[in-house]
Amino acid sequence: MVAALAGSVLLGTAAGTAQPAGYLPPVVPTEWAPPQADHLGAVLYMKDHPGAAPRGVNDFGCIPDAAHPRPVILAHGTDASAYTDWSAIGPRLVDEGFCVFALDYGGKPGATSFGTEDIVLSAHQFAAFVDRVQAATRAPRVDLVGFSQGANMTRYYINKLGGAPAVGTWVGLASPTYGGVMYGLAPVAQQIPGALTVAEKTISVAAVQQAQGSPFMLELNAGGDTVPGVRYVTVGSRVDEMIQPFGNIALRGQGVENIVIQDRCPEDLTGHFHMVYDPFVAQLVLEVLDPDRAPAPVCLPVALGTGIPQVIIGGNI
Repeated sequence: MVAALAGSVLLGTAAGTAQPAGYLPPVVPTEWAPPQADHLGAVLYMKDHPGAAPRGVNDFGCIPDAAHPRPVILAHGTDASAYTDWSAIGPRLVDEGFCVFALDYGGKPGATSFGTEDIVLSAHQFAAFVDRVQAATRAPRVDLVGFSQGANMTRYYINKLGGAPAVGTWVGLASPTYGGVMYGLAPVAQQIPGALTVAEKTISVAAVQQAQGSPFMLELNAGGDTVPGVRYVTVGSRVDEMIQPFGNIALRGQGVENIVIQDRCPEDLTGHFHMVYDPFVAQLVLEVLDPDRAPAPVCLPVALGTGIPQVIIGGNI
């Protein structure tokens, strides 16, 4: 969990909750940087430009137009940043006429990689950021796109912190909706005393929270996957390397849409790690957010395992 600050930080949000002890304000990157072809390229760029933001993202002077009335807020995944996960999709949405925003959430003080700390605290950070975006754009509602942990974190904001009135459409890419067994390791670790504490210290608190059956996952889904008033859409892959079983990605309940990449493009074997750099996925996001104007996504082959080496190397440099 984020190191506790001296005393509680009390900051009211539109979700109607005060920030809990341990809350830290989110980092909002503003140094526009070029799109990258993959995660590794973004990580390498950030080593020399730690304040990097996807080109065109976090322009607080952007005013939504009639064609795109709701700003889009992007939420990155675990051990990542706004730039490493959204350097490609963010500029694409900006070029299509959206006001687009993204924060670096869930980091320790001085962190250069984010999404590692308590997801509940991250959801409070996100709530404050939504307030800021709405104040700047004067938009009554926003659309959210979360990747991996970003999907669960933003859904916690909507479902548990009262954020639903501020949200039109929620999109979860590779959403760990019911958590993952992480190649069978999570259930084993959950049975060994002290193993999860070790995992929190060696991997991250947020990673452990996303295991199938964890207290966080049970709390997130208690009372139903969705709340009224929000359109929910997931985009998942049958060959996701992190979320098994595959069915754990899909939301359950009325009024949700679960898109499977391979149902739309069988030769696209994008998994978890390449999801936010797959052009077909970017086109699916645009189709969900702008169904009246978005062109039909173009299906192209993507090899199984694409993106895995880049993520491994990027996490060790």
